[in-house]
Amino acid sequence: MTVRSVIDLSHPITDGMVTVPGLPAPKITDFRSHAESAPNYAPGTCFQFGHFDMVGQTGTYLDSPYHRFPEGVDLSGLPLASTVDLPIALIHPDTTAIDAGAFEGLDVEGKAVLVRTGWDRHWGTHAYAVDQPHLTRAAAELLADAGAILVGIDSSNVDDTGDPERPAHTVLLGRGVVVVEHLRGLDRLPEDCAHWRFHAAPLAVAGMGTSPVRAYAVSGSS
Repeated sequence: MTVRSVIDLSHPITDGMVTVPGLPAPKITDFRSHAESAPNYAPGTCFQFGHFDMVGQTGTYLDSPYHRFPEGVDLSGLPLASTVDLPIALIHPDTTAIDAGAFEGLDVEGKAVLVRTGWDRHWGTHAYAVDQPHLTRAAAELLADAGAILVGIDSSNVDDTGDPERPAHTVLLGRGVVVVEHLRGLDRLPEDCAHWRFHAAPLAVAGMGTSPVRAYAVSGSS
């Protein structure tokens, strides 16, 4: 018998929510409600047709190389193997500027590196977007050099938003390492994630670099 556990690592998307201050909030409406669709079907049969308008940077989202580089791979060209069923390397540093030393000795090759800062506790407040934990350029270079496939963080940005060069995005996406931001609930994962796999598939939209994802971790044992 196989016993599976699934942990949701995503923030729900709701109408009008703010993910990144200054970017438009999502608009979620009925294109056609259950009641409006009912006349088209047999008695007692109806369907909801939803409509949403949102930027890619909404909720928990994934950045492909195209987000940073015009010549980079967009969402539709991103291999699924770089976003789903990835082994996990989990760290929980206690500094705001997370440097290369935080990852020294950690096996990240072929893995999703998840950075648990606990910053998701500020989600939905002004504090969430201020002085958030982030990676330094040196940390991003170490992860790319060591063969990480994906880097995820439970804060508002993998970069120091006060640095207009955005070195972590530049290094990681420039080396083909995808980025997932605004994760939540990483504290629910065990210290040893040897039996856990990470999933965060984006929508395969051509000409876009960022997409909301339903990020989650799965553990299975027989």
